[in-house]
Amino acid sequence: MSPVRSPAGAHPRPPTAPAAACRPALLAGVAALALLSGCALTPAASPLTLPVAPAGWQAPPPAPLASETPAAARADWWQRFDDPLLPALVTQAQATSPALAAAAARVAQARALRDAAAARGGPALDLGAAAVRGQPDLRTPVGTQLGAEARAGWEIDLFGRVAATTAAARAQLAASEADARGVQVALAAEVGTAFLALRACEAQRATLLADARSREETVRLTERAAAAGLRAPAAAELARAGAAHARMQAQALQQRCELELKALVALTGADEPGLRERLAATPGRLPRPPALALTELPAQVLAQRPDLQAAERRIAAAQAEVAQARAETRPRVTLAGMVGLSRLSGAGVSVDGGVWSLGPLQVTLPLFDGGARAAGVEAARARHDEAGAHYLQTLRAAVRELESALVQLAGTAARAADTALAAAGFEASLRATQALYDGGLASLFDLEDARRSALAAQRELIELERERSAAWIALYRATAGGWSAAAGTPPAAALDSTAGVAAGRLP
Repeated sequence: MSPVRSPAGAHPRPPTAPAAACRPALLAGVAALALLSGCALTPAASPLTLPVAPAGWQAPPPAPLASETPAAARADWWQRFDDPLLPALVTQAQATSPALAAAAARVAQARALRDAAAARGGPALDLGAAAVRGQPDLRTPVGTQLGAEARAGWEIDLFGRVAATTAAARAQLAASEADARGVQVALAAEVGTAFLALRACEAQRATLLADARSREETVRLTERAAAAGLRAPAAAELARAGAAHARMQAQALQQRCELELKALVALTGADEPGLRERLAATPGRLPRPPALALTELPAQVLAQRPDLQAAERRIAAAQAEVAQARAETRPRVTLAGMVGLSRLSGAGVSVDGGVWSLGPLQVTLPLFDGGARAAGVEAARARHDEAGAHYLQTLRAAVRELESALVQLAGTAARAADTALAAAGFEASLRATQALYDGGLASLFDLEDARRSALAAQRELIELERERSAAWIALYRATAGGWSAAAGTPPAAALDSTAGVAAGRLP
């Protein structure tokens, strides 16, 4: 529609009869299109089915605790260890972790993309101004034209393209948030496991150092006895060899402890000299973890895992992308409009007034693109199938992780009594053999054999304690310990049925 201009100070002229007659029809058409835009003309996708979680635990779960609920026991589990240094290290790691910072950045990116996609569902408004001076043709005198206008554009989402884009962006944001929680859970578990490994290494090294000191004393006594002719010279050589072997083992273990410390420093970003000083306060002391009552069914536990929530949300995003690709093969309807002020002056004449237009109402019909849009639909379907396969893979890995942690807990519990009994028995045998050797009633070979058995049993006891604590941490990680479900997205069971894994391809 041509803009209507009025001389300065004059009232705008009323539109002509044909224009007045056309305007209601145009507005009625726009209103009809706006009503249609709220209808989903794209067929809804068929409900999809999640893979079935195990009905029960195959490995024996830990015994229930009457003191607290499983959810309360999982939250901030590292605070419940009997070593105050571990909570401080986990807190420091969460504050300085590059992995968590990268996850937060990915969440921010996804949130911005979600906002951008949601904004495309409404009208876009631009404000512009222009000034032109010249002689547009030979019959028009030189003049100046000034104008300012606001332009609006809106895609009437008849076939759900914009809505599908927004739904995909929202699902991707939820997946990114779940990924960030997964990084938080994994980081706490990694710090706890590294701390346990370092403490176990310190305990092992303390045992080897005590053994080395005992062997040095044996060397001293054996050399004196050999010099007095009470022991054979070979006994002194054997004692010296045993002491050297003990020192070598202690040095090798010291190297391993240094590597464990470096790993803990890298995870937490802690100052290494300060961390060494804090560790030296209680060297070789393995922290004991809190127990967890696993009274929930596997499906309830798995629904709390961030990795499964993220995989499920990516299925929803892929499904929305299929709808978006389908909508690209449908006609696209857009509506534009403009309202503004204009002033034209030249040859002593000045004209100003308001200008406006409604339109064009543009319909774009895709006719031929060489199969590009159809290929886009197939690619979206393939991504949906990939997301479903990834969910199934993640589910199997989660079940394995949970069951493996339960097997480790049960196995270490079954070995605990016998390992402690063996360590105590071999230690008593070593003391008895040492007394016999000092009295000349046992050979050095007997003493060394008893010493090796006692040392091996003691190291097995330390390793068993580390393994059991690590199994508890693995169980906390497998049950998504370390974040509160109340502060996150709803669990997988509360999500809509269209976010599951497809048993087959989308129709």
